[in-house]
Amino acid sequence: MEKRIKVSVLLLLCAFLLMAGMFLHEEGNPDETEMDDYFIENGQVETGSNNIVAAIVFDYRGLDTLGEASVLFAAAIGVLIVLGATKNE
Repeated sequence: MEKRIKVSVLLLLCAFLLMAGMFLHEEGNPDETEMDDYFIENGQVETGSNNIVAAIVFDYRGLDTLGEASVLFAAAIGVLIVLGATKNE
């Protein structure tokens, strides 16, 4: 019975990966949106940055980037705490 469950889970995972691969965009051809044009046209004027990628990451999505950095910091501290706790035992 346990073997059937493992095989079923493996088959579901394979089916999921196959379906995900079928619906991927062709490499290098993402869908264009109005937001893309807005950033390209107004990014340098609004942020003062010549690099549009840096402008989006640090100016338009600054709080999101700060949140991601906070999560990474918390994860690193958690790993250090766990490793420190096991080292002393």
